[in-house]
Amino acid sequence: MGELAVGEYAKVAAGIYLEGLCYDFTRDVIWYSDVITGGIHGVKPDGTKVGSFNEDRMWTGGVMMNADGSVLSTGEHGIMWNNPDSGKSGWLLDELEGQPINGINEMWPDGTGGIFFGTNDIEKIIVGEDTRPTELYRLTADRQAIKLVDGLRFTNGIAHDRKHKRFYCNSTFDTTLVFDVADDLTLSNQRRLIEKDDCDGMTLDSAGNVWITGFRSSILERVGPDGTMLDRVETPEGSITQVRFGGKDLRDYYITVVPADGGDTLKEGGELTTNNSFLYRGRSEIPGVGIAAAKFKLG
Repeated sequence: MGELAVGEYAKVAAGIYLEGLCYDFTRDVIWYSDVITGGIHGVKPDGTKVGSFNEDRMWTGGVMMNADGSVLSTGEHGIMWNNPDSGKSGWLLDELEGQPINGINEMWPDGTGGIFFGTNDIEKIIVGEDTRPTELYRLTADRQAIKLVDGLRFTNGIAHDRKHKRFYCNSTFDTTLVFDVADDLTLSNQRRLIEKDDCDGMTLDSAGNVWITGFRSSILERVGPDGTMLDRVETPEGSITQVRFGGKDLRDYYITVVPADGGDTLKEGGELTTNNSFLYRGRSEIPGVGIAAAKFKLG
């Protein structure tokens, strides 16, 4: 596998609507979801297939690693875990405040072994209706769920910048939000970072810049921690649902690209049936953030 030049892309995998994405630093594997055909799928950076699991589970929007090598995945009814080595699996979280979970979207480590996550209204997404308000939570390493923010339109990509004490959340169809983060990891001072009505996934680079994808956009927006708009990153044709950094020097990045009208088709309750969504590997001028694994004790 040759190293790419900045601005070049290599196609790694394909599906119908790829979304959830994480880089497994231990195995050198990219795990990604297809929200239409279902499942979590693993490939090497050169496209070699590793394996799949949860193949009957649709609507997985977030994928993340746990320290024991298990893969965490969100979706309908909560967060699951699967260990690709042992074949064991289970639910990390399947209820909130004593009630069954409608849906969970994206996750990000909280720096203490737990995670931040956002809920979503999968019941309405499935039937193509307007979604109800959603929330942001933190799940501690001992599985205590703490509500941080409610009344958001549609939580999507999230990121926690520990250095600058900022938390970012894409509110799809509306804007990218930024919060201040206290020492106890509570959020305050909610405000708009940029206006973007198709914001989807996000990640951070080593300088604290926010990389924001859009389900109608064939570019990666880059925004400084002070809100300064930086040069955009051009991507292959289509629209981008997620971005993650990986590789030994953290300059490789991976994006999931969907048909240009795919997001709106799903929003209106339409069907997608063609393998016209792709996972690409690109190359960045500066390193990104390697997303740390959570530290949950799993069965």
